[in-house]
This record gives sequence, structure tokens and C-alpha cells, in this order.
Amino acid sequence: MRSKVLNEAPERSFALVFDTGEEPVSLLQRFAADHNVRAARFTAIGAFSEVVVGYFDWDRKDYLRIPIREQVEVLALVGDVAMAKGQPKIHAHVVVGKRDATAHGGHLLEARVRPTLEVVLIESPATLARHHDAESGLALIRF
Repeated sequence: MRSKVLNEAPERSFALVFDTGEEPVSLLQRFAADHNVRAARFTAIGAFSEVVVGYFDWDRKDYLRIPIREQVEVLALVGDVAMAKGQPKIHAHVVVGKRDATAHGGHLLEARVRPTLEVVLIESPATLARHHDAESGLALIRF
């Protein structure tokens, strides 16, 4: 992954470019930690050789893992960064397009980039925090 600062103030902006074979969820997580990102939003486009999306099953209080094991276009990837248990946590949703023009989407759990993923991350000057929500079982942003 390569990155470039696009703006320093009032909000730092970064361009992150992922290359073939890289796993963007873990690398975004590491980037946020390395750059002390405590609140941000991001968007991305590109392509994956494979991806696992999640659908939150309310009754199980867990994500159903839905693997897509083929080349797909990243039609839209949106997410945020907020603090959880003292560390930045990535929350992202993705819509991918298959060869037959069908679209699939959900919570982005993991993926492999091929050939590129272009992310623009915009950091906010404030901090967002996630806290465990007993009803859903999720870590939700709370003010």
C-alpha cells in the first residue's frame, strides 16, 4: 500500500493505493493506528480477486460470512474510523459488481485487491468512540 497526504488542515486527507494481493481491511486498520486517526470517513473504488461480505443476523448477533470467490469490481466502498477499546476500528460496507453485472454487498469483512484499490480517507479533528451495545451485540458509535 502507498499513501499520500492530500491536506493537513482543518482535516487531514490521505490517498491510499492498494496493490494486487493486499488485504485492505487489516491494512486500513494498521494505517489508522500508525497515523493516530481517531475519527475519519473514507470512500474507495477498484477491484478484488475475492471478497467476504457480511450480513448482520440480528437473532444470532453475528455476521453471516458470504464469500465471493471471483474477480469483482468495487462499485462503492464507504466506511468510517472510530475508537474502540483504545484502538481505531474500521467499519466499512461494500457493493461489488460481477461479470454478469449483478451486484452484491454487505459489511466488508476481508478482501484481496486485484489490481488496485484507491481509497480517499478524510480525518476529522474530533474523536469518535464505539461502545458495546447490549441489544445488538455490536460496537456502535456513541456521543
